[in-house]
Amino acid sequence: MAHIVSVVNQKGGVGKSTTAMNLAAYLAHFGKFVLLVDLDPQGNASSGFGHDISDTLGTYEAMAGTHPTKDLIVPTAHEGLFLLPAGPNLAGASVELVNEFNREKKLHQALLEVRNDYDYVLIDNPPTLGMLTINGLVAADSVLIPVQAEYYALEGLGQLMNTIGLIRQSLKPDLGIMGAVITMFDPRTKLSNQVLQELYKYFPEKIFRSVIPRSIRLAEAPSFGKSILHYDPNSKAAKSYERLAREFLMREDLN
Repeated sequence: MAHIVSVVNQKGGVGKSTTAMNLAAYLAHFGKFVLLVDLDPQGNASSGFGHDISDTLGTYEAMAGTHPTKDLIVPTAHEGLFLLPAGPNLAGASVELVNEFNREKKLHQALLEVRNDYDYVLIDNPPTLGMLTINGLVAADSVLIPVQAEYYALEGLGQLMNTIGLIRQSLKPDLGIMGAVITMFDPRTKLSNQVLQELYKYFPEKIFRSVIPRSIRLAEAPSFGKSILHYDPNSKAAKSYERLAREFLMREDLN
């Protein structure tokens, strides 16, 4: 049965989709069977793997139950890595779910039929704390939080932790925190280093030691429909995601 990990941060532009994509790519590179679920209506994780989301069926239809989840999953250029893509209908899902019975569990139910087919399921959530993200949290076993090395990171992290606490109280008591990963880190700036130190204080046992640097090559890769592993495997960004995936697997082995 797959370990389902929700990649979440309600703040946009923190490298959330980039982290979901590239961690998934490296886990597959290490021989794992991985499903990446694009729950973000922007569809960055889908387009980042070269998938056209303008006219596609995917996560929305799986949650709505109009199609079997297995029929909506598509392969990627990485062996062992598959995608449940976002599509145009996902944008209206938050409104449509409001009056649905068990609305918080739609994604959980959709993933039940495919959970045994993978080692890991990674969910790329929207940059909000709305109904879609609540679905992404309820469907997950644990949470991975990309945190940008910038001034407001701790404030946003506090809000997110409060939301996770509420989910635990009312919907998913056993939801775990896998950890936070620092993104867009620039070792030359005093601010980045200060934020890193503060986060280590805030989450002493939960911060991944693998830090993701700011990188033009990393920013370019999705426009070519590629992960950094396929776009520039020798870059610093690629090596950082390789280290993150190794650390991820090591933490799994310890649990």
